[in-house]
Amino acid sequence: MEELVLIFVSASLVNNFILTRFLGICPFIGVSRHVETALGMGCATTFVMTFSGLLAWIIQEALIVPFNLPFMQYVFFILAISSIVQFLEMFLRKMIPSLYQSLGIFLPLITTNCAILGLALLIPLSQYSLVESIVFGLGAGVGFTVSLVLMAGLRQRLEFADVPGSLQGASITLIMAAIMAMAFSGFLGMLPV
Repeated sequence: MEELVLIFVSASLVNNFILTRFLGICPFIGVSRHVETALGMGCATTFVMTFSGLLAWIIQEALIVPFNLPFMQYVFFILAISSIVQFLEMFLRKMIPSLYQSLGIFLPLITTNCAILGLALLIPLSQYSLVESIVFGLGAGVGFTVSLVLMAGLRQRLEFADVPGSLQGASITLIMAAIMAMAFSGFLGMLPV
């Protein structure tokens, strides 16, 4: 149980996919204008990351290793991820149309989010078990959501700030992301060496 907690904390805070591994920057910048949208995107990405962790382990153990198909790893993982995203897109369109509309083009782009493919590729490298893979995916998704929501909150507050003209737009957003990355590096002391 302690190992699962360490995997979760490591994936969500210490080795945050956005702020430490620099994966998933496109939705981080593109969807972080409003907290509600960022939370919706974070939840959708968490869902996809959790199930991608599950499917990545199954694909690795049932197809890639037994049939010696390491060259097909990318193809299998991308097919699995795109299937999950397609299911999620159909569900949101039917059940939560307002969230579906607010996410816009970023919802189908979850398929090509490098953070999710990175997660799928890290699972075999880390040699996680099935349960560890699911916890790793969940932790990575929670970390992704926390990063998105924090950035969205900061960007909403910035709308009322007096930002110099040369720093407005992407410049101040990237500076805030760098400061957040430095702040998240403080979580490195949480894990035992």
